[in-house]
Amino acid sequence: MATIEECRAALEKLSDNMQHAEGDVAAATALDRSVSCRITDLDITFVGRMTGGRIVVQDTIQGSPKEKAQIRLTMKGDDLVALVNGELNFAKAWGSGRVKLEAGLKDLFQLRKLL
Repeated sequence: MATIEECRAALEKLSDNMQHAEGDVAAATALDRSVSCRITDLDITFVGRMTGGRIVVQDTIQGSPKEKAQIRLTMKGDDLVALVNGELNFAKAWGSGRVKLEAGLKDLFQLRKLL
């Protein structure tokens, strides 16, 4: 099972990857939205903001956040690490229910460019 530190490092790596994106992917990362990433097996949620082509983690809270972020991811820690390391395909993980992505319809259309 991935640790909190490994999950935070994976989010940092994802953020770094997003910052160096080009083309349609760069356009998708240009969103300015609140984000959360709930790690179910650790019962924690990373909350922050997608802004300036990066994900900035502002806090780590126990359980679910009181307020819903505009973009919400839910998964196990090992799946987050595997996704960021390219060992797990997002579309397959999402389709099988291993990863949940919740956002408004307009944001989902933008975010699909990241996949």
